[in-house]
Amino acid sequence: MLFPMNMRPMEKNDLILVIDAVHSALIERLEAEGYTCFDGSKESDDVLQALLPQAMGLVLRSRWSLNQSWLERNQHLRFVGRVGAGLEHIDVKAAETLSIQVLSSPEGNRQAVAEQALGMLLNLLHRIRSANDEVREGVWQRKQNEGLELQGKTVGIIGYGNTGSAFGKLLSGFGVEVLAYDKYKKLDDPAVKQVGMEALWKRADVVSLHIPQDADTIEMVNRAWLHRFERSVFFINTSRGKIVVDKDLLDAVNEGKVIGAALDVLSIEREDLSVPAWEELPGAARGLIGHPRVLVTPHIAGLSKESYEKLATTMAEKIIALLRSA
Repeated sequence: MLFPMNMRPMEKNDLILVIDAVHSALIERLEAEGYTCFDGSKESDDVLQALLPQAMGLVLRSRWSLNQSWLERNQHLRFVGRVGAGLEHIDVKAAETLSIQVLSSPEGNRQAVAEQALGMLLNLLHRIRSANDEVREGVWQRKQNEGLELQGKTVGIIGYGNTGSAFGKLLSGFGVEVLAYDKYKKLDDPAVKQVGMEALWKRADVVSLHIPQDADTIEMVNRAWLHRFERSVFFINTSRGKIVVDKDLLDAVNEGKVIGAALDVLSIEREDLSVPAWEELPGAARGLIGHPRVLVTPHIAGLSKESYEKLATTMAEKIIALLRSA
């Protein structure tokens, strides 16, 4: 077998293979514990596939999709570590069946996601982007850009895990009522009130998604779901784009059911988080991106200089804990 020049042959299953660019703290921490790592972020897929038989673990972001067939071919792996939160490109159930541990590090970017959700909400409420765009075009309108205060509003958070709870904590200083819906856990947070979806649909002025993409949530936010809100709402999605039916959200914005939307993700994203060329986008996606009451960013909520390192160190500690317990 031919190895990259900086890679010596390893004993079988003696390697932690890192295939995406991550903060150097991950490899530094693992190597300080005596583990052998290889940074394959700049290597070709052919080189990485050749190294896989020697690996006991794989660390990635979104470079590869690990379906059941792939996992079965690589069932010698002891773990797969996803540096980030979402696991939709990894067949977790298949991995569990094959005794491959799947790790993620959502703790690392929860603050970044929460801060962006708050920033996007304040932007919508106070018309910051649209007012700025007008001024840049030489238009100085004050009354037409009158905003809304966050204080006194009811904010519904769907999913109260890492990012949802971090968002709730940030909201605690704004004088809002926070309602949280989480179907998997009982909350122990005096700053929020845990409710069912019926109560959230009835009372929310703002709704923010903090849930994973899975079989239960894909296209969950459709026309029927949006129209169950008794009030017109502001809508925030920093989770995954495929949770939302773009056309139904666009219609809700145009109809006034959604006053404004803040989207860090769109359904058009590929598994590697890239998007098609503009001319290839469906009409609904183009409509959302170009709408004056919709704020769109390119899946950057979890990206900050701080989170880049925290994601890596969190993953390193989880890998170390796993290997120590074996």
